[in-house]
Amino acid sequence: MISIKQQRLRKLYGKEKLFRALAIDQRGALKRMLGEEATNEQLQIFKGLVSKTLTTYASAILLDPEYGWIGAELKDHNCGLIMAYEKTGYDKTRVGRFPDLIDNVSVKRLKEQGADAIKLLLYIDVDESVVINDVKQAFVERVGSECAAEEMPFFLEILTYDSEVSDKKEYAKLKPHKVNEAMKLFSDPRFKVDVLKVEVPVDMNFVEGFGQEVVYTQLQAQELFREQSRITDLPFIFLSAGVSPELFQDTLKFAKLAGSTFNGVLCGRATWANATEIFKTTGAAEAEAWLKGTGVNIINQLNEVLLETANRVKE
Repeated sequence: MISIKQQRLRKLYGKEKLFRALAIDQRGALKRMLGEEATNEQLQIFKGLVSKTLTTYASAILLDPEYGWIGAELKDHNCGLIMAYEKTGYDKTRVGRFPDLIDNVSVKRLKEQGADAIKLLLYIDVDESVVINDVKQAFVERVGSECAAEEMPFFLEILTYDSEVSDKKEYAKLKPHKVNEAMKLFSDPRFKVDVLKVEVPVDMNFVEGFGQEVVYTQLQAQELFREQSRITDLPFIFLSAGVSPELFQDTLKFAKLAGSTFNGVLCGRATWANATEIFKTTGAAEAEAWLKGTGVNIINQLNEVLLETANRVKE
């Protein structure tokens, strides 16, 4: 007999046993895309349009408790619901990019409101001070324990950085170490993570044949994808990081060629980003029309790529 948590996970990866998840839990970023004058109601309406239009083609959708409940109500009934637990961004008043949880929200409350899983986003530099990273580890432990108590699947989204390096090319040299070591750390059972949502281990803009400047040859990049797969026994899924649909799909094909064992995606802006400008300039009806046409085509193309490239979840 399978556990309640496993039943929830099955809903999230569906009969294909692949995470074909749609992310629209953006808050600050979405407001910037829609224009700083965008109201809370407009954010809710836009999320609702994306959910209503695209969840027929997704196994799950990631939303947020602040603006996402309309979207949750409008999603396809077969589509699972993942809810974000963290506040948008991070604390800019302190060094360390510390996370915080949304006020008046708990895993229990999200479960009672219909969520099938919880997502926590964490910014981390594995080479930052022990003092900073110990606080972050305790933070993840608390959320993991809360999810375990409520039998809710726990998705940990890891966004890496270097506290000293901001140049994109210089960071590209560091990224494989940052991504893979963070995955290794949070695969420890003490954190009670069920699914890792992660970056690909290289910046594809600096891979031979993908960008104008080369930091990694294709053979080096392929080995880094394989290393990422060897590091964890947990299911892991890729985030799109706001790249174009074409680059994201090419990245998944490259990952497959390299031998990556990723189990799907949780993909946001690469699917619906272009609808924000239409929503902002011409209105909701035109944005919905774009989503029904181009948006559906993008997600269907992505699904086809996933069926060819992603590994099925092992039960």
